Amino acid sequence: MYPYYYYPTYPVTPIEGDGYNNMMEVDEEYFYRQPAALERRVTQLERQNERQSEELTRQNNEIGRLNQEIRRINQEIRRLNGEVTRLNDVNQQQTRRLQRLNQRLRNVENRLNIPFTANEDGF
Repeated sequence: MYPYYYYPTYPVTPIEGDGYNNMMEVDEEYFYRQPAALERRVTQLERQNERQSEELTRQNNEIGRLNQEIRRINQEIRRLNGEVTRLNDVNQQQTRRLQRLNQRLRNVENRLNIPFTANEDGF
């Protein structure tokens, strides 16, 4: 009765008559019931939209807080990396200084004919 591409979305009943009549009778009660149902659905969707907006706002606030914490942690890491680099430089300077002092001590011991005996710590 309907072409393959058309199906009504509201209730219809065929009109009695010859087989060629494609006119349909529309259930008028359906249209009077629809506004209330549509309003309930719109209200429900508006409430759902409001809840989702509140949740998105909460999540965005949390993301902002987490990003701020990440920035703070990254700054602390950069500061600590700088401190580690400085301490490594100081350590290398002190190691070279000790090596030079040990070399000078061995030279003095050799000139004074003091026998060299290594302790358990290597000095």
